[in-house]
Amino acid sequence: MNVANIVTAQRTLFRSGITRNVDFRIMQLQKFEQALKENEQQLFDAIYADLKKSRYDTFTSELSLVYREISFMRKNMRKWSRKKRVRTNLVNFPARSYLLPEPFGVTYIAGAWNYPYQLTLIPLVDSLAAGNTAVVKPSEVAPQTSAIMASIINKTFTPEYCYAAEGGAETAKEILEQKFDYIFFTGGTKIGKIVYEAAAKHLTPVTLEMGGKNPAFVLPDCDIVTSAKRIVWGKLLNAGQTCVAIDYLLVHSSIEQQLLAEMKKVLERHYPQHAVSENYMAIVNERHVDRIQQLIDPKKVYYGGTVDKKNLFIAPTIMNNVTFDDEIMKEEIFGPVLPVVRYDDLNEAISRVKDYPKPLSLYVFGSNNGEKEKLFNELSFGGGSGNDAVMYFANDHLPLGGVGSSGIGAYHGFEGFKTFSHYKAIMEKPTWLEFWFLKVPPYSEWKLKILRFLIEKL
Repeated sequence: MNVANIVTAQRTLFRSGITRNVDFRIMQLQKFEQALKENEQQLFDAIYADLKKSRYDTFTSELSLVYREISFMRKNMRKWSRKKRVRTNLVNFPARSYLLPEPFGVTYIAGAWNYPYQLTLIPLVDSLAAGNTAVVKPSEVAPQTSAIMASIINKTFTPEYCYAAEGGAETAKEILEQKFDYIFFTGGTKIGKIVYEAAAKHLTPVTLEMGGKNPAFVLPDCDIVTSAKRIVWGKLLNAGQTCVAIDYLLVHSSIEQQLLAEMKKVLERHYPQHAVSENYMAIVNERHVDRIQQLIDPKKVYYGGTVDKKNLFIAPTIMNNVTFDDEIMKEEIFGPVLPVVRYDDLNEAISRVKDYPKPLSLYVFGSNNGEKEKLFNELSFGGGSGNDAVMYFANDHLPLGGVGSSGIGAYHGFEGFKTFSHYKAIMEKPTWLEFWFLKVPPYSEWKLKILRFLIEKL
């Protein structure tokens, strides 16, 4: 279908006011959840075809999060859609003030390939929950998941309400030429800039969810055994193809060897070294295999390093004796290779991290609350955690979003509803009281003193 016609039809439907009805929104989300569950097997099959992702990983890191978001929205959107009273200052007495949320209108959601279901469908759920219509474009890099999502969406909804458009760069270009009321993009910084530039032509507000080199500091007083387990899991989830994954470690020199040995034990116990398995998925395509392989310095491989391009497999790999000048430290890895950088002086390490663009996530492993607070306060990042990796992403009550080149805006839970809503500021004033004499000439010093008191003191 012609994208311009779809956008026009969606704008007509939105102006009818039907999407503002909360019962209508709840019904649409219920219908969508039912459709997803009825097609779960097809969803499992499609993602395995694209990424060799298991049923277990697909449910835990993809579909369960989508179902959770739908449930969370259904439970809370009625409350969130009501006007919210806020305080009124004395100079406006006796008025009352409130914020009134309203949907933006026609939205565009561009998904990503690495978590094709949740990174496409969660923002869609948030947009529909807030009362918008939506055009969705799944990533063409994962063609089977794109096809099944488009099929489910287009069979569940009418195109004037929600429509999924498949295609590559030309389709994306055609879509971005349209005038949307909000754009939500998940992907790399390079494409994010193109989206941002296209949005600027129409003054369309955007959310950009991107990534970056996410550091993890390992302090000398950390629980080495637990830290090793959580670091390895947080790095290798989705074979490292995760925007909030640990990109590199900064490990205090006093515990480096112990941590390396513990991480090796975890890898030997739980992860394959020679082929894709039930517990470990493929790299998305040969181009990404080549890109990641070029970042691996064989002389610095502590563990792993095996690459099977034909089967899109890169073994879980740890590199040590890495410095900030190494090739692997010059770009986001987005793969199952973990460089370990040794540090002695925390302030110096912080300074080197500040030389990079602001990351999406930061992780700190250790017990020293002073050093943890120092890292959380001094470094700028989107979100993160202490003594864990990645899991903050699954907390409904925490926003996910970057800062600087790692992203603009946030979503998940209430933040998702808020992202796709405009909050109108409204003040209502009765007619029984009016300080008219303070508003009109002639002005005088005694009037100014009263106003100064009302504005500055009360």
